[in-house]
Amino acid sequence: MDEQKHQFITKQAMPLFKNLSGNTMGNWGKMNGQQMIEHVAAFFYVSTEKIKFELVTPAEHLPKYREFLYSDKAFRENTKAPGNVIGEDALPLRYATMQEALENLEKSIAYFDIYFKDDADKKTLHPVFGALNFEEWVLLHYKHVTHHLRQFGLI
Repeated sequence: MDEQKHQFITKQAMPLFKNLSGNTMGNWGKMNGQQMIEHVAAFFYVSTEKIKFELVTPAEHLPKYREFLYSDKAFRENTKAPGNVIGEDALPLRYATMQEALENLEKSIAYFDIYFKDDADKKTLHPVFGALNFEEWVLLHYKHVTHHLRQFGLI
C-alpha cells in the first residue's frame, strides 16, 4: 500500500480543506467550496458503502480505468463523473454551514480507515472504476482529493 498517499488523505488533506471558505469558487467547475467539501465526503461514503451506486462502466473498459488508477496521472481539470452518477449540476448543500460540512468530511475520512481496518482486501463498488479494495481506494481517494485541492488552489 502507498502509505504516503494514505497519510496525505487521512492526515494532511483536512488542514488544507479547512483553509477554504464555503462560498469560494474553484478555478474550474461549478461547485463552490462547501459543495466540493460535501462532494468529497460523499466519495468517501461510497468507498464505505454508506452511499451505493450501480456500476456504469462496461466491463471491457475497466482495465483502462484500472491502468489509470495505478498510474501517476492526475484527473484532468473539469473531469466529470458520468451524468447518471451525480448529474451535471452541483448538488444542493446538505449542511447549514461550512463548519458542519468540514466536520462531516473529517468523519467520513476517519470512517474509511475504520471500515477497512479488519479486512483491507474487502472490495466495495465504485460506479466507474468497479470493485476496489482498500489499497485501490487509497489511490483513487488520493487522486480525487488532490484534484479538488488543486481546483481550489489549496495545493
